[in-house]
Amino acid sequence: MTLPADSHVHSEWSWDTGGPRSHAAGRMRATCEQAVRIGLAAIYFTEHLDLPDTWHAEPQDLMPHQQDLLNDAGRVEFAPFDAAGYLEAVDRMRHEFPELRIHTGVELGQPHLWGDRAAGIVDLDLVDRVLGSLHLLDLGDGLAEPHTLFRTHDPAEVMNAYLEQVPAMVEGSEAFEVVTHIDYAVRLWPVATAGPFDPRAFEDGFRAALRSIAEGGRALEMNTRRLGSWIPQWWADSGGKAVTFGSDAHTPEAVASGFPEAAAMLEHVGFRPGSTPEEPWVRSPAI
Repeated sequence: MTLPADSHVHSEWSWDTGGPRSHAAGRMRATCEQAVRIGLAAIYFTEHLDLPDTWHAEPQDLMPHQQDLLNDAGRVEFAPFDAAGYLEAVDRMRHEFPELRIHTGVELGQPHLWGDRAAGIVDLDLVDRVLGSLHLLDLGDGLAEPHTLFRTHDPAEVMNAYLEQVPAMVEGSEAFEVVTHIDYAVRLWPVATAGPFDPRAFEDGFRAALRSIAEGGRALEMNTRRLGSWIPQWWADSGGKAVTFGSDAHTPEAVASGFPEAAAMLEHVGFRPGSTPEEPWVRSPAI
């Protein structure tokens, strides 16, 4: 099959990889090399656009190379996104890899909460694709990641609160065109204490969130970090019309991971490729 564009990829220019002056230096080039190696025609480097010192965490919530990002107040602090450096790096890669269509982008975290502040860091009109993502919730003690909250709150409360925030994100910002990883809160579901995650227990919440995305005219990303056939099925049922593919890769070897399986799931519920790898897949009205 012709692989669709990987529309969600991170490099050394995302804070959570360590940054451009860390061990992650050179990851953008290595990712381009891997994309060419596997026959990918197009890629979007959608670097994290988050605000430092805005959420709290515990050391166990962070990877070893992120441990020094916790400040004295217990919040995650890092250098703001270097938009100029990132755009220069993309331009260099375009010259080095003319056979690969390299697009710019950002993953805008919590766009409904601080879209204006994020726009002061980078002009969103300068990038090719803006993803909207929900990483943080406030359940009374300030913003935190779901996996932080799972330790102090009932898992179902966290999951329901996450899904309830998706419509607020869609309604509260026009800055993004694609909603990414709607199952983000599932990634670190506390299996040891809550048992395996069963999406059917939260079906109403997922369907309501998906309807809000469809009614808001946004595309849904098929994030291949976790593959569940219920996501494309419920997206189609909710009136979803467009899907992009995103590996959410933070390392070169993860680029386009799971794309053939995701394509099969999407084709099963009626989605078909566009005329170019960059175009979202759309659902046939006849299905």
